[in-house]
Amino acid sequence: MKLQRIKAVARKEFIHVFRDIRSLIMGIAIPMMLLFLFGYALTLDVDNVPLMVWDQSGTPASRDLVSRFSGSRYFSLKGYATDYREIEGAIDRRDALMALVIPRRFAADLQAGRTVRVQAIVDGSDSNTATTALGYAEFIVDGYSRAVTLEQTRRAVDTLPRPPLAPEPRVWFNADLVSRNAIVPGLIAVIMMVIAALLTSLTVAREWETGTMEQLISTPLTGAELIAGKLVPYFCIGLFDLVVALLAGRFIFQVPMRGERSLLLGTSILFLVVALGLGMLISILGRSQFAASQFAMVATLLPAFLLSGFVFPIANMPLPLRAFTHAIPARYFVTILRGIYLKGVGLKVLAGDILFLAVFGSLVFALAVRKFRKKM
Repeated sequence: MKLQRIKAVARKEFIHVFRDIRSLIMGIAIPMMLLFLFGYALTLDVDNVPLMVWDQSGTPASRDLVSRFSGSRYFSLKGYATDYREIEGAIDRRDALMALVIPRRFAADLQAGRTVRVQAIVDGSDSNTATTALGYAEFIVDGYSRAVTLEQTRRAVDTLPRPPLAPEPRVWFNADLVSRNAIVPGLIAVIMMVIAALLTSLTVAREWETGTMEQLISTPLTGAELIAGKLVPYFCIGLFDLVVALLAGRFIFQVPMRGERSLLLGTSILFLVVALGLGMLISILGRSQFAASQFAMVATLLPAFLLSGFVFPIANMPLPLRAFTHAIPARYFVTILRGIYLKGVGLKVLAGDILFLAVFGSLVFALAVRKFRKKM
């Protein structure tokens, strides 16, 4: 490859990008919009679950239980009901996601040492939120039950027994369990994959549609030189998007950075090159901008969003899908980003994922050069 030819193609592509305002908007504005939209809107935290209470007991003991729910950040008390019809109406209107029904003999049964059943009615139309809310409710009720048991034991023997087990939970890497700390690094990977592949998927296809490919074929350019030159402008745009995304993650979303910045930048550039090469291969195979853009969205957005572990845990997927995720580059980059951001791990731990990206990128570029033919 000759550097002078690559520079000429890159200059031509730069001129086209700056003349086409849509390309600039797609390359700069859309990634920023996606970053802020998903960064603020997409959350896996379940807080302030709207709660209705039907307290049939109306005693200090039942009010103490209700206060544990209303005083928790996981529930927001929306009101009290007097029968099941009110509860059903509140859940139907989405005014409440959960209802707590305390029986009439709640305090008396507790005083007598009998087991009391407290009913929790949950809207299961949103299964993930309902499951999480039920877990929170069980945790609060278990805490209340232990407090009652300890108080009854203290009254009986005038001393508190020492529990045989004392759990001390410690959460590593994301101590506050804030979903944004895991979402934003993964979001960077998804945005880079989608935008880089979508931009480059139009380059060669556009030359075929506009008829300028005939002029390029008549030049001494080789396929490798044409591909390399066309990737330079979009590499610069992708690098700009990457820097802005990293700065937004650090200073706007307050995601902690525990690893080496040089390793983060190096692996991000490697992934950017992989995404650009994948888009270029799609453009060479597509021959039309519409077909190339549609295939690029299917081949990059859906796998990067659904099968990379960005939102949905890969371990919970069926075995065939888990096997297929090993061919998704975004899966490895999501692991790299979370490892560097949250765990602070280095090259020794991430070497396997980095090696896969390097091999995948090499294969994609080799296939793109092989598939490109200077023929009409």
